[in-house]
Amino acid sequence: MSEYFTIPSDLQHSYLGLIGLHLREALLPVLFGMLIALPVAQLCVRFKWIYSPVLWVTTVLYAIPSLAFFVVLIDYTGATETTVMIPLTVYSLVLLVPAIVDGVRSVPEETMAAATAMGLGPGRRYLQVQLPIAVPAIFAGLRVAAVSSISLVSVGALIGNQGALGNLLTDGMFYHRTPLVVTSVVSIAVLGMAVDGVLVLIRMLLTPWMPRGGQARRKGVPLSEPAEPTPRPAPTAPTLKDAAR
Repeated sequence: MSEYFTIPSDLQHSYLGLIGLHLREALLPVLFGMLIALPVAQLCVRFKWIYSPVLWVTTVLYAIPSLAFFVVLIDYTGATETTVMIPLTVYSLVLLVPAIVDGVRSVPEETMAAATAMGLGPGRRYLQVQLPIAVPAIFAGLRVAAVSSISLVSVGALIGNQGALGNLLTDGMFYHRTPLVVTSVVSIAVLGMAVDGVLVLIRMLLTPWMPRGGQARRKGVPLSEPAEPTPRPAPTAPTLKDAAR
């Protein structure tokens, strides 16, 4: 098994060090993207006419190949982590902005009217009412953005020693060491599933009002099947004594 975890010296990291580097390069861009997407989404909700241009711009940026992004940035930021993280931050916007906008727009009008009647301004309504209710939709986009970012970090191996676990893939092919290739692919896949599971757990903690799979059943009746109504006794025909009353 040692051949799967013996890291070449040119990577300058241990196996656990590569995992930490991969998480840093993948999750920091998602965090930065969330910080950018929150105010942008609020503008899109308040001024509906700018949502289409914003969505068009983010989609066009997402269509730019990551390698081309690296080539443009490398003259300014060099072969560093920044060159990898800037494109990943931009790519996350195309997933996070629509998720936040759709989640905020799904808040019922009655809830917004009640918040306004309580004296909450636009900023407090957004932070204290709209965002908490939109948490399920936001985390749906966040999960896709995080897993996508974990996958795309490996492309950084093309600009030097910035691909984290992706460098194991290139080194495995360069040194003809198939176990390193297997370690790289499996590690990235497991890392993506683990991060997705953590995000699901956080979403469950933030939304305790949402039904759980086991709690959605009542007395053994599946959620998809309505519970049988309690039968009522059939009415009896009136007797002569009843009619005389």
